[in-house]
Amino acid sequence: MQSLIGTGVALVTPFKKDFSVDIEALQRIVNFSIDGGVEYLVVMGTTAENATLTSEEKELVIKTVIDVNKGRLPLVLGVGGNNTMQIVEELKTRDFAPFEAILSVSPYYNKPTQEGIYQHFKAIAEASPVPVILYNVPGRTSSNMLPATVVRLANDFENVVAIKEAAGDMAQAMQIIKNAPKDFLVISGDDMLALPIVLAGGAGVISVIGQGFPKEFSEMIRLGLNKKAADAFKTHYFLSDSIDMIFEQGNPAGIKQIFQALGIADNTVRLPLVSVDDSLAERLNEFVKNSIK
Repeated sequence: MQSLIGTGVALVTPFKKDFSVDIEALQRIVNFSIDGGVEYLVVMGTTAENATLTSEEKELVIKTVIDVNKGRLPLVLGVGGNNTMQIVEELKTRDFAPFEAILSVSPYYNKPTQEGIYQHFKAIAEASPVPVILYNVPGRTSSNMLPATVVRLANDFENVVAIKEAAGDMAQAMQIIKNAPKDFLVISGDDMLALPIVLAGGAGVISVIGQGFPKEFSEMIRLGLNKKAADAFKTHYFLSDSIDMIFEQGNPAGIKQIFQALGIADNTVRLPLVSVDDSLAERLNEFVKNSIK
């Protein structure tokens, strides 16, 4: 799927100081990402704090992104969880016309076996009216979707088209690239490994930092896809400190501080998350100040 090659960004949900959803700030974030040159937008990923949004708020965020995007970029919708039947029900009832694909996280907390993970995604693939991007993030799910399971799903279901691989394991990502079907896309889910994965044959990234620095990050990935490694690594090393910092006290607290420094949105997050402390805020603010040309 050509539309999923390059930089996708996992959009945050901005909040006002009173913790209500800030629609105007969300509009600014979407336009900032599009104007910066990213290739697609991911709505309702875990970076959106969807675990703390009501059903009504989720629909408001989804509608806002669709309306602001105006068909300019492909949209991917996060549809995942650890209740397989509930996900299948949503896949059967939601209108997916505005969306290019879904992003579905491997089940968290339940800690299924590899066969359980396979059966979970089998049910999703059979129910989904649009292509499926698998999402492996063991640091949050407490279980690792092994390369053999990914390759099995990719071979068995034509609509399982990609994986967002965020195990933080370069060897694992390379194993999937090597063994998956030719058109299957390995997308980095780790900003720090995005360029190395692209240079190893990956298709791009679904990024957090990319919405804070869309121009620089998306250009870096394009350079990587064109095998211009030396130029791409200049940007990688320029941004690497900010990547470390935005995850230092949890996601999306860090990227929201960058948006505050840019004057785009407030840094408010919902409990159980809290905003970054003063020390990290100062360092992030300084990085933004020094990066604006």
